[in-house]
Amino acid sequence: MTRTLGKTNLVRLQGGLVSVRGVLHVHCAPPALCPHVEWAVAGVLGVPVSLPWVDQPAAPGSLRAELLWQGKPGTAGAITSALAGWNLLRFEVTEDASPGCDAVRYSCTPALGAFCAVVGGNGDIMIPEGRLRAAMSLAAAARSGNAKAAGDTELGSLRELHGPRHPALGGSLEEELALLLGQPWDDELEPFRRAGEGAPVRWLNATG
Repeated sequence: MTRTLGKTNLVRLQGGLVSVRGVLHVHCAPPALCPHVEWAVAGVLGVPVSLPWVDQPAAPGSLRAELLWQGKPGTAGAITSALAGWNLLRFEVTEDASPGCDAVRYSCTPALGAFCAVVGGNGDIMIPEGRLRAAMSLAAAARSGNAKAAGDTELGSLRELHGPRHPALGGSLEEELALLLGQPWDDELEPFRRAGEGAPVRWLNATG
């Protein structure tokens, strides 16, 4: 049962509130922005946040941190929304599956913006049928030289969703599928992931 209280949706099952777990990976942040990251995350979780910042070897002068959190379903999306407005952050947020909700992963970089993927139980990215069909149509339009015209159809919404920062739109089928799988984000973030292995992690329970 879902009860709506103002702007907050509480998902309830027999036995109480549904709680999910997730991880915030701040791969790269300027030192001056770190307190603002903590305040933004605290605003979502409803508890004070102090992240264990350490140096990021892949970007000298920058810092990284990880936070294990527990909260209500949708917390990963809320954290992403709170942090995505700063164009100097590279970060990822994951959220485990819960009753009625799939597991999700958000990735964000200054150059690419935000990416969201539904994640299956085996860790694979699950792509909805509609998005696959749209990617096939975009690739077919590009092959026929009608990519520009496709922007005036329902495919235009896909272009608007991803924005001009993603040049793969209107490209080959391989490029379109790579975009749906988040390959550009993986390519950019992988050096930061590897450089941060073994960094300290903090655990935090959200209120509410």
